[in-house]
Amino acid sequence: MEANQPHITNLVERCKSSDKNAQLQLYNAYYKAMYNSAYRILKDSFEAEDIMQEAFLTAFTKMHTYKGEVTFGAWLKRIVINKSLTQLKKNNRYEEVKMEVIPKDEAEGELLNYKGLNPKSVLNSLQSLKDNYRVVLTLHLIEGFDYEEIAQILKYTNENVRTTVSRAKKKLKQVLLAEHIETQAYGR
Repeated sequence: MEANQPHITNLVERCKSSDKNAQLQLYNAYYKAMYNSAYRILKDSFEAEDIMQEAFLTAFTKMHTYKGEVTFGAWLKRIVINKSLTQLKKNNRYEEVKMEVIPKDEAEGELLNYKGLNPKSVLNSLQSLKDNYRVVLTLHLIEGFDYEEIAQILKYTNENVRTTVSRAKKKLKQVLLAEHIETQAYGR
C-alpha cells in the first residue's frame, strides 16, 4: 500500500494544508484496509464503517501531529485500532482480564494439517473466539504488531500479552481441530 511513499508523503503534506482533494485521495488509498482492521476487532460492519470514518476525521484534523516517524498507513491504522478498542469497551463486549482455561493435552495432543486449512475458515474460527482472544490474535497475527506494541495498545503487561496470545492460539487450534473432526465425520 505504501509502495508509492513519495506520492503518499506529498498527499500528507497537502492534507496538512487542508487540501480536500488530497484528503479524498488518501481516503481512497486506505479506507478498505482501515475498514477491515476495524471490522476484525468489532465484528459489526456498521460500527466498523463508523469507526473508520471517525479515524479519518481524527487523522485529518490532527495531521499536524504526524511526524513521519512511521508510515502514514501505520499511523492511521493505530488510530483505527485505538478507536475500535475504545468502541468495543464502550459496548461492554470486551473483558480484559477473563481468560479461559484450556486443557493442555486437548490442544496439543492432536495434529492438525495446516496445509489443508482454508484461510476463510481460519478467519471465521478466529471471529468465533472470545473478544480478548480474537483481539490479541488479530493484532498479532493479522495486523502484525509485536508483543510490546500490543501491550501498549491494550495497556497489558508484556507477560499478560504473551500468555493471552499463547492461550488464544491454543483455543484457535482447538476450534480448528473440532471443525476438522466435524468435517471428517459429516463431510464424507
